[in-house]
Amino acid sequence: MGKHSPLAIVLLALLLEDSMHPYRMQQMIKERGQDQLVNVAQRNSVYQALDRLVRDGLARPAGTARDGGRPERTTYEITDAGRDELHRWVTGRLPAPAREFPEFPVALAFLSILAPAQARDLLAERASAQAARLAAIEEQAPPGLPRLFLIEDEYRAAMLRAEVGWLRGVADDLDAGRLTWDRAMIEETLQRFQ
Repeated sequence: MGKHSPLAIVLLALLLEDSMHPYRMQQMIKERGQDQLVNVAQRNSVYQALDRLVRDGLARPAGTARDGGRPERTTYEITDAGRDELHRWVTGRLPAPAREFPEFPVALAFLSILAPAQARDLLAERASAQAARLAAIEEQAPPGLPRLFLIEDEYRAAMLRAEVGWLRGVADDLDAGRLTWDRAMIEETLQRFQ
């Protein structure tokens, strides 16, 4: 059994609830806002992840179903090995941070190739975009839904709040000149720390 993608894990969790066809899985992921956690923009990605789960013995075809005048669709169900893998994956990810390689810190590492004013403008633009994402998360929660079913959104909102605050602070420091650089400062720093 290889490493499974977050999308594969979401599919296993859906199949733990009930057997269903891939199109319904994609719909449920979108309805629940989990398309902010995994990329299901292309339906093919759901089919590919499901094919791998079947190949690995974690899911299996459960039968076919017809919705109205639509063609028959294969429904899938989780296997006992799939239940075990889902449990193993969740318990393995909660306590230990994964080595992830997001793009934003890489862009920050090379901030010095920009003029401070341009960096300020771009970081302020990111802060606005992240604030909009935060607002969307906070607005989407149905009233009365237990916290358990919103916990991933609560986490994402907390991370976004922290990022927006940090971005605005850096933009303010750039604006006030508390964080600045020029070619001479960069060259001098490179000389001293090589």
